[in-house]
Amino acid sequence: MRFLTASLLLATSLAATAGGPPAIYDEGVDAKAAIKATLPEAEKAKVPVLVVFGANWCGDCRMLDNTFKHGPSAPLIAKSFKVVKVDVGRFDRNVDIAEAYRVPLKKGIPAVAVLSPQGKLLYATEGGELADARKMGDQGVYDFFTRISSTTAK
Repeated sequence: MRFLTASLLLATSLAATAGGPPAIYDEGVDAKAAIKATLPEAEKAKVPVLVVFGANWCGDCRMLDNTFKHGPSAPLIAKSFKVVKVDVGRFDRNVDIAEAYRVPLKKGIPAVAVLSPQGKLLYATEGGELADARKMGDQGVYDFFTRISSTTAK
């Protein structure tokens, strides 16, 4: 009986993970509406909006997302920005939004734009600065966002 129970638990576990890791970018979200809805929140909190362009298949995007939740970058991001994640699919979704904020996706993802609470562009990764987030590691990502938050703070 124990073997049967263990086998069922293993099968359930494997079935749950067979679809791959959970999505970090919601492919069905209206990104323009999400940005627009976040601007008043940023105004109230007196912080800029961090628009993160990425995709669920992107390992560097997953690493960056993880640093936003754990480690030294987590409290910095939570305190300094309102975050909106924008799915770019296979560079076939929301490309117009990235272009509007001077974010050249061809330089790599993840990529970010920082907006004032009024929607004015304050900063953009124009040179693929985060495209190697995995190589940057937690400390490199933290250092990057420390610089960005100090230059975009009001």
